[in-house]
Amino acid sequence: MDDPVLRVQSQLTDRDRVLLGWLYDHGVLTSFQIAHALFSSLDFCQRRLRTLHRLRLVARFRPQRAEGGSYPYHYVIDQLGAEVVAAAHDEQPPRRDHARTERRRWTSSRTLAHRLGVNQLFTDLAGYARTHPGANLRQWLSEAACARSGAFTTADDPALVRAYQPRVRPDGYGVWAEHGVTVPLFVEYDAGGEQLSVLVDKLAGYRELFTTIGRVWPVLFWLHSAARERNLHRLFAEVPPPVPVATSARDWAASASLCPAEAVWATPHGDGQRHRLVDLAAYAADLRHPRGEAA
Repeated sequence: MDDPVLRVQSQLTDRDRVLLGWLYDHGVLTSFQIAHALFSSLDFCQRRLRTLHRLRLVARFRPQRAEGGSYPYHYVIDQLGAEVVAAAHDEQPPRRDHARTERRRWTSSRTLAHRLGVNQLFTDLAGYARTHPGANLRQWLSEAACARSGAFTTADDPALVRAYQPRVRPDGYGVWAEHGVTVPLFVEYDAGGEQLSVLVDKLAGYRELFTTIGRVWPVLFWLHSAARERNLHRLFAEVPPPVPVATSARDWAASASLCPAEAVWATPHGDGQRHRLVDLAAYAADLRHPRGEAA
C-alpha cells in the first residue's frame, strides 16, 4: 500500500521538519515570521513554502485588511503535514479533519492577532539565534502545551507528574541559551486590552506553580506600549511581584531596533537599566537543591 507519509519523507529537509512541528504546535505563522526564523532570504522562503504547499504539507490563507489590500500569507499545517509530525513523534495519526479544523479555527479566530503576537516573540528569538553563533532557542512550548498536566514536573516525582494541573496559563514557555548560559522563561503577551491588575493577579498562579515544582523561572511581560510598561511598574512599586518578573514594551523595542534577545528587559525596583534576555538567568533557581543553583 502506498503510504503518503513515507512517500514524502525523502523530500523533507531538517528545516522543513522544524517548520511543520512549529505549525502543528503553534497554529499559525506568517511568511515573514517563517522567513526571519528559518531562512536566509524571504524569496528563498517563499519558494520553499510554495513547494510544501504543493505537497499538501502546509495550507495557507491571506486575511484582508480593513483599509484595503491583504496581509501576507498565513501558514497552518495541512493534513499530510500533521501526519508527518505525528509519525516523527511516534504518535497516533491525527483525526482526518485535523487540518480542516485548525484552518477554520485560525481563519475565523478573533484571537489570531494574539497568537501571531506570541509567535512573533519566539520567531524573533529563533531568527536572532540563526544569525548569532552561540545563541539557541532550545525549547518553545505553546499555551496548550503549558496547560497539560505534568508539563513542568519531572519524572523523579511520578505522583506529582500525574496529579498536578497548573492553574496558570502562560502564553508560551521557552528555554533560551547564549554562550553556555541557559534561562527558562514564561511569556505573558499583553495586547493592551486587559486591566493591568489582571496581569498582576496572574503572578499568584506562577507562585503556586514554582512552589509545587520547586523551581523558579522569570516571567516576561511583553507589553503593548511603553506607557503600559510604566504603569505596570507603578503597580509593582505598590505591591512587589511574588515571583521574578521582567518587562518590555514592543513599541519601545521596535523604535530601538532591538529584538527580545537583546537589552530590552527591565526588572521591578531596578535602576532603569535594560537587561539582555540571557542575563535573566540570574533570576532562575532550583529550590530542590540546598544552594539554589540556577535551573
